[in-house]
Amino acid sequence: MFCHKGGNVIVITGGKGQLGREFIKALNRAEVPYKAFDKSELDISSGEKVLSVIRDIKPDVIINCAAYNQVDRAETEYEMAYKVNVIGVENLAVAAKEVGAFFVHYSSDYVFDGKKEDGLYTEKDTPSPLNEYGKSKLLGEERVKAVLDNYLILRVSWVYGEGKQNFIHKLLSWAERDSYLKVACDEFSVPTYTGVIVDVTLKAIEQGLSGLYHLTNSGFTSRFEWARAVFEILGVDKFIRPVPSSVFSLPAKRPLFSPMSNKKISKELSVSIPYWEESLREFLGCLKG
Repeated sequence: MFCHKGGNVIVITGGKGQLGREFIKALNRAEVPYKAFDKSELDISSGEKVLSVIRDIKPDVIINCAAYNQVDRAETEYEMAYKVNVIGVENLAVAAKEVGAFFVHYSSDYVFDGKKEDGLYTEKDTPSPLNEYGKSKLLGEERVKAVLDNYLILRVSWVYGEGKQNFIHKLLSWAERDSYLKVACDEFSVPTYTGVIVDVTLKAIEQGLSGLYHLTNSGFTSRFEWARAVFEILGVDKFIRPVPSSVFSLPAKRPLFSPMSNKKISKELSVSIPYWEESLREFLGCLKG
């Protein structure tokens, strides 16, 4: 378990999102002091507000769980995505630099175009986002690197946990309405549990890790196989038809194959990150329980 060093608190932004809530649970269990803010309490796109709050608290760690992650809406609401994923991230990095706080930020597999032909994406691969959301996340990474020498950027993928802004919640909502579901069979990535992200992030902070890393569960799967696994574990008897993603005519183009390798962070921290199926069973077991 995470051992907090120093007397100051950890600041968490995006405290009401699925990742922020998972951090709050973990820090409460570990009895680590923190202050969590949701958007209504701290809009990170306001540089003045961010500086004021961070100067007041003087945290030794800032964990940014705030993000604009409406992938399709970002195609027409790019200004909003840019305000949160780029300007907001830069504001936090600037504030972290001023008070000497360590800054942790999350990016996405959507910084890649999915056209790699030999294996999983590594930290050495060159990003080339296909959509406006991916572009905003990549720009956010670049702003952090421009402001800070010491930071931790963690790229995550297909994140799920307690909350409604994830594929599992949407899938179960669809299942309540329809008996016949269509799910894309040509999109591949790594379903990644918030519990795993939080656990590994806290280990990384404790061990003084810095730089850019891919943080996902192990293995990878298609969205269709993921949906099938969810129904199998929960005992949901619904028919799912595998279809190409083009059937949905979504505004944002997605990378078809964007699984990232977690080997680098696993090696650095000497940890074994569970396969996606294992974490899925753990999470859904909690839902059932």
